[in-house]
Amino acid sequence: MQTIQFVDLHTQYQKIKPEVDAAIEKVINDSAFIGGKYVNEFEIALKTYLGADHVIPCGNGTDALQLALMALDLKHGDEVIVPGFCFVAPAEAVALLNLTPVFADVDFDTFNISAETIASLITEKTKAIIVVHLFGQPANMKDIIGLAKKHDLKIIEDVAQALGARVNVNGTCLQAGLAGDIGCTSFFPSKNLACFGDGGAVFSNDDELAKKVRMMANHGQQKKYTHELIGVNSRLDGIQAAILTVKLKQLGIYLLTRRRVAAFYNERLDKINWLQIPLETEYEAHSYNQYTIILDPSIHRAHLVAYLKEKGIPTMVYYPGTLPEQQAYQVFSKESLRNSKELSKRVLSLPMHTELEPDQQQFICNALINYKL
Repeated sequence: MQTIQFVDLHTQYQKIKPEVDAAIEKVINDSAFIGGKYVNEFEIALKTYLGADHVIPCGNGTDALQLALMALDLKHGDEVIVPGFCFVAPAEAVALLNLTPVFADVDFDTFNISAETIASLITEKTKAIIVVHLFGQPANMKDIIGLAKKHDLKIIEDVAQALGARVNVNGTCLQAGLAGDIGCTSFFPSKNLACFGDGGAVFSNDDELAKKVRMMANHGQQKKYTHELIGVNSRLDGIQAAILTVKLKQLGIYLLTRRRVAAFYNERLDKINWLQIPLETEYEAHSYNQYTIILDPSIHRAHLVAYLKEKGIPTMVYYPGTLPEQQAYQVFSKESLRNSKELSKRVLSLPMHTELEPDQQQFICNALINYKL
């Protein structure tokens, strides 16, 4: 039986082990565990890669979202539009700040919210939109930006699954996360750019917003023991920063490899009439943090998952329910979100990582091609 990993972090590490180990050793030898030159080096490297004016490393991706919202100076009860189909972090950050998450349905083919799904939800209380570029597939930022400008709304982009993806806004190609007002990312180990624990970052070309985020991530201070704002303690540690600096040099190769893996899948799976391969649109370049297919309603997903598991093929369901259906968020919304609910029943993610070999992919594709309905 084939041994296939859903995400193969160990093999990826082995290929850069000498550089990573040396980087960790330097941090330990210098005792630069919190802040210091290794965090600064990573900040500069990521800023250069993104073409961003400001990058603020922080503790994790959820903190990044919370810090971004805090910097917008929103008031209790203000509404923030978030996707109803994604990981819980955007809605969680909104609710923790006593703001009101308003759940938008997603487009069925792209998994993302759009100007159309957002427009009917805007009220006089709406102050911001959190756009999640789900699975690495950027949303249509051109239209969302146009809508936000019309209603004077701020845009926070969650690129935890889409760092390195690109969007086209009025003919200008931008890194995902820099089209709106603030970008947020996670460096959780399974991400395209990942550390060996938790980590995150906020980035922006807005000087004032970036200044606030940087202060708020460090107890609301610019100068030690001088607290100008109410902040939190959310810092990327030196060891994770050093690892990320090494891995950032590989990100271009990682993204190219993921796109090659996706192309391999696309060519073979597009012939199967009971599944839909991921859509790539003209306004984005997918980063393929996940390779997520949509199953025909006639397919019993649990049966297919069990069939693949028997063959040694791991799968994941991102996400098995919409956010308004979760007990914690039912108080905020009674919307059914038709597309989101349907997708939660029909999506299935296949192995996707930088170490997948063609023979492993062919094995996965053959198993799907030979699946008996």
